[in-house]
Amino acid sequence: MKRFHVHVAVTDLTASIRFYSALFAAEPTVIKSDYAKWMLDDPRVNFAISQRGATPGVDHLGVQVENEAELAEMHDRLQGAALPVDTQTDTVCCYANSNKYWTVDPQGIAWESYHTLNDIPVFGESRNSPKGAPASEVAACCAPTSGKSVGVPVKSSSCC
Repeated sequence: MKRFHVHVAVTDLTASIRFYSALFAAEPTVIKSDYAKWMLDDPRVNFAISQRGATPGVDHLGVQVENEAELAEMHDRLQGAALPVDTQTDTVCCYANSNKYWTVDPQGIAWESYHTLNDIPVFGESRNSPKGAPASEVAACCAPTSGKSVGVPVKSSSCC
């Protein structure tokens, strides 16, 4: 079964954890020094926040799938939307190792479809940041650059 995914960049992680824990009536399932995630069943959503220097607000949206067959189905759907798709296999980001497809919708919102392979102990690094860049210089995710027009190749701007 698929799960809706929302990732929000925040300026105050502690205050945001307090707010979203109250909103969802649940504590995060993952807490790191710069990141928290709630895997909720009601509503069925993977809601993540991070404090990594990105502009506050919605970083990206997506659909998390449970297996490679569902990921292939999502890839077919994205191809059917006639938008550029960026493929990332065995990528490391948001404390997870995943296979994923990225696109940007006509409004410029980054969308990810992904299958998490396993959890890892590091956030990951931006594709466009120098190796070893400080966390404050690495954006929240490996989302494609927002605002691309239909037909423009999707380029990832950050890590997960």
